[in-house]
Amino acid sequence: MTAAVMLRRREADPSAGSALPPDLHPLLRCLFAQRGVNEAADLDLSLARLHPPSSLGGMQTAVDLLERALEASERIVVLGDYDVDGATSTSVLVRALHAMGATGVRYLVPNRFEFGYGLTPPIAAVAADLDPDLLITVDNGISSIEGVRAARELGMTVIVTDHHLPGATLPEADAIVNPNLSGDPFPSKHLAGVGVAFYLMVALRARLRESGWFAGRAIAEPNLANLIDLVALGTVADVVPLDRNNRILVEQGLRRVRSGRGNPGIQALFEVAGRDARQAVSSDFGFAAGPRLNAAGRLADMSLGIRCLLEDDLDLARHLAHELDALNRERREIESRMRDEALAIVDRLPDPDRVGGVPDGICLYDAGWHQGVIGILASRIRERFNRPAVVFADGTEGELKGSARSVPGVHIRDLLDTIACRNPGLMSRFGGHAMAAGLSLPRDKLDAFVEAFSDRACELLSDDLKQACVVTDGPLEETDLTLEAATILRHAAPWGQGFPEPLFDGAFEVLDQRVLGERHMKLKLKPHGSDRAIDAICFRYEQNGWEDGDGLLSIAYRMEVNAWRGRTDLQLVVERVLGRE
Repeated sequence: MTAAVMLRRREADPSAGSALPPDLHPLLRCLFAQRGVNEAADLDLSLARLHPPSSLGGMQTAVDLLERALEASERIVVLGDYDVDGATSTSVLVRALHAMGATGVRYLVPNRFEFGYGLTPPIAAVAADLDPDLLITVDNGISSIEGVRAARELGMTVIVTDHHLPGATLPEADAIVNPNLSGDPFPSKHLAGVGVAFYLMVALRARLRESGWFAGRAIAEPNLANLIDLVALGTVADVVPLDRNNRILVEQGLRRVRSGRGNPGIQALFEVAGRDARQAVSSDFGFAAGPRLNAAGRLADMSLGIRCLLEDDLDLARHLAHELDALNRERREIESRMRDEALAIVDRLPDPDRVGGVPDGICLYDAGWHQGVIGILASRIRERFNRPAVVFADGTEGELKGSARSVPGVHIRDLLDTIACRNPGLMSRFGGHAMAAGLSLPRDKLDAFVEAFSDRACELLSDDLKQACVVTDGPLEETDLTLEAATILRHAAPWGQGFPEPLFDGAFEVLDQRVLGERHMKLKLKPHGSDRAIDAICFRYEQNGWEDGDGLLSIAYRMEVNAWRGRTDLQLVVERVLGRE
């Protein structure tokens, strides 16, 4: 069983986009207008258009502490996180601080299997072994009440930089920089952790420039734009909405990668993934470089990924990238096994409301599941059934670690917060975003959590929210189904979360179909009323009956430039089969 699909098409005011440049391709004019880009100035993605660092709350205090640390040659430890956002955030801070003359900068990433997420009292004790004067968290810390307290009791000054939503109580850090704090004036609430880290370094450089730090010590003032590809990678991989500020960061990072001046580690990751860095687009960060870095944090230690991003020697970076690629292949094998096991469990789940259906909130657990892969599995379950999903694996000391994913219209962190308020002590800890969250709970409380989660999901999920909605940009004229149009779209913008890549819908005659590698369906399609044949592919193909049906095949699809053996052709990527007509 998979979720029913409802089709909705984006609309724009007929007059929208009239102020866009007259030479803009008509298809782009329509697509931009549908995404709220209506003026020529909105297309300016230069660094000068970024919101200023001074508008971030807590920035002045954090810069004061960093300036003091540099002047006193204090020992600094950067505490990162074990995902791509955490790895890129750590790399940005380490590279920038070294370039600004800091000495003794170290980094630490908690092993997720031993310490869990963020700054906890045990990881504060590990950090203390490095004897830091200053501890800076990146992409974590806003929920680390006890961890911050422990670090300060151990004599550390603590700066928290984070982007996650805060709880009712803030940690008693010496400085907190987080655009999502209540009342924070920063216009963009969607900065990734690496964006916050980058902004902090830009503000510090400005302060040091004003104080004469660089001139007085004969240090070349660093060009922090050299780090912008790291910022772009972390931003895309963390799936934060690409508002204009984030699109600027991603676009500038892509330009750096395409120019051949990018981070050697990112270049090496592109190579092992078989991607051409000269043609880089945002999806290459999300589906090529990102998963390989994430594999380190999921299966081993994210320090391997950070070493790759900190390496200046391309040959050494390539060696590290190959290690990451091997881990990613292992991760895919584990994920495939867990997915099959999870679907078998879902088939056995009781549904009190509807025969053959699924619960409003899906909770899954298996003692053999790998803790590092449960986030991906939760995403797969959410995508297939269009229900909020939590997947658990065994943690340490009798605890379960859970990863939650949600559907549009259900804020998963708020859902967990309601459960915590109604059931004190049920969860050991939780945190996250609207669409993704993490949690821990005692193993003997799993059944109680399953019941509480299902009850709250049932309260929140309307019938409309239970139905998967595919939002498209409408049908295309046959004259727009061209390699030229696909090429224009590919490089027109950094597409991504909140600024979606163009998705179209239409009906096609199926001329030929065959399964590739048991997971993908290769198709040859003919637009209705045309004599042309167009190649198409459906990734992660699953049998749902449409492959044996009659009539026109209705699909939601993207246009893609397919490069193969020196040739480039138009290829349609089938994102969703809508049915037969």
